[in-house]
Amino acid sequence: MNDIDAWVWWLVAAAALGIPLVMTAMPEFGMLAVGAVAAAVASGLGAGLVVQVLVFVAVSVALIAVVRPIAARHRAQRPQHATGVDALRGRQAVVLERVDGSGGRIKLAGEVWSARALDAGRAYETGEEVDVVDIEGATAIVM
Repeated sequence: MNDIDAWVWWLVAAAALGIPLVMTAMPEFGMLAVGAVAAAVASGLGAGLVVQVLVFVAVSVALIAVVRPIAARHRAQRPQHATGVDALRGRQAVVLERVDGSGGRIKLAGEVWSARALDAGRAYETGEEVDVVDIEGATAIVM
């Protein structure tokens, strides 16, 4: 074991920390792995064991202290662009077949959709523009 340089052991430690990173998807393991790579670089430059450990600790703690809050902020944000049916809510559509509380057809985003009126007592005639309030399955709820 004494024939292997310390920098190799640090790289082995970095690879070993990469395994739980992949298995658990906990980014902290990746930050510790980067700290181990930094310690390997310090070892390769001739630093002693104490300096190597200090580099490992300093880089790992710095990454966790800086990157983790940034990642938490990004995770808490909602996507800025709506996709799927969320993108259709609030859009305007044109009535193709009379729409009332029991059904009808509209043209929404270039496609023909089944639709029904939000207010069951209200009816929309062919050619009228309506607003899409919600999407329930394959049916647009309009008003």
